[in-house]
Amino acid sequence: MKEQRNEEFFTNNESSIVTSERILYTASSFARGSLLHLQEIGELTANRTHESSRSNLQSFLFFIVISGSGKLHYDNRDYSLSTGDCVFIDCEKAYSHRTNEPNLWTLRWCHFYGAFLHAIYQKYCERGGRPIFRPKDVNIIIDVWKKLMATAASSDYMRDMLINQHLSELMVCIMSESWHPENQENLPKKKSLMYPVKEYLDKNYRQKITLDGLSEMFFINKYYLAKTFKDQYGQSINSYLLNTRITKAKQLLRFTDKSVESIGIECGLGAAHYFSSKFKEIEGVPPSVYREQW
Repeated sequence: MKEQRNEEFFTNNESSIVTSERILYTASSFARGSLLHLQEIGELTANRTHESSRSNLQSFLFFIVISGSGKLHYDNRDYSLSTGDCVFIDCEKAYSHRTNEPNLWTLRWCHFYGAFLHAIYQKYCERGGRPIFRPKDVNIIIDVWKKLMATAASSDYMRDMLINQHLSELMVCIMSESWHPENQENLPKKKSLMYPVKEYLDKNYRQKITLDGLSEMFFINKYYLAKTFKDQYGQSINSYLLNTRITKAKQLLRFTDKSVESIGIECGLGAAHYFSSKFKEIEGVPPSVYREQW
């Protein structure tokens, strides 16, 4: 049976300035502490010049310009917005957005939050993400927004989990668009430079590998190599190498009877003490305990 929308959740506003429909959502305490959770979602059409401004909100705002145009003021900068543009901002900073006649806009938005969202937003900014972006296919994001709206309006007892799922899907869409377009010119060339480096690390993780050694081997400036590898794979060469070694160690701990010491050496993590220290740093338990648990 199809879930019916609960009209009681909706707030409608029809005035000379705007026509809007929104849902104010109160997540459970579990969702507020453990999940991405929705605070508000809705659609607004301006009937005449309209401006909205806020600050010091423990919230993140995402909206899509469905039609029309306007401006965003955020972090002491002004941005022009037009149909198909998306906005993703941290609402603890002051912001305002405005649309003017005759090209008044329609927006679809959501306010949401999560305990770890500040870290995600920081990663978004590090990757080149900007307050506004134009997605390759805005319809994909519109579909996610529709799912969020429908779920928030429903009486499904799984709403908080479903909203977390849809917001995670939205964040994947947002993060996939985080590169500034100006930085993408040389991206194919940068990617092709890094493939052989990654392939070498995957095959030779047992060996002692240094940034200087990789720089000489692949004839790439070590500073450029370190930055480009991190841009491409989301982690430093050292982190990638360590995670590769730990993954191999976990395989050997679970599926062989080899000693902890021999596994550490085989995986390029050295003697038992150092291996145990690095393994616990990543997995939270020593190799021997991991083997017992799994």
